[in-house]
Formats: sequence, structure tokens, C-alpha cells
Amino acid sequence: MARAPVRISMPDEAKKGEIVDIKAILRHPMETGYRVDNVGKKIPRNIVTDMTVTYGGVEVMRWKLQPGVAANPFIGFSTVAIETGELVFTWTDDTGQIFRESRMLTVT
Repeated sequence: MARAPVRISMPDEAKKGEIVDIKAILRHPMETGYRVDNVGKKIPRNIVTDMTVTYGGVEVMRWKLQPGVAANPFIGFSTVAIETGELVFTWTDDTGQIFRESRMLTVT
């Protein structure tokens, strides 16, 4: 498992019941498998196929990606601040590599 080459934007704390906006971008080439290199050899497909986010151990977001998604996929979503807990972002690509990053949300 690799440390994710990712940028996550979210507040460090929120009031209980507040809606929290979360944005994340993963640096990944998202190679479709349709292109060829400079000598005509097909470049193998390697896309992020799944992304999940858990909050306090409960899944709050799941995204299935397709080859049409651009390089460096961006996702934005919201969740409700229920209790202090860790948000864990997990991406899996075609090579089986798993990228994981986490952020703590403190609820007051």
C-alpha cells in the first residue's frame, strides 16, 4: 500500500450536525489502454477503478471510475459531522496498487 499522491481539502473541525464539504484530487495518469508509445507499442491500461471514503469506520462515499475519467481524478462530496473521527480515503488501480490517505475531523 502506497501513501497517496493526493490533495485533500476539508475542515479540521466542524460543529455536530454541520454539513462538511470535502474535495480530493489523486495524481494518477489514468492510462486508458488505447494509446501507443513513440514506437507503436500499446500502453497498458492503468486507471483508478475504485475510490471509497469511510468516516469513523462507516463507508460514506464510493465511486467506480471508468476509462473516460481524466488523469488526476477529482471528487467533491459532502457528509454530516456526527462525531470526531477519521476519514479514510482509499483508491485502487488496475495494477492492484492501493493508495490510502486519512484526515481527522474533530466535531465540537
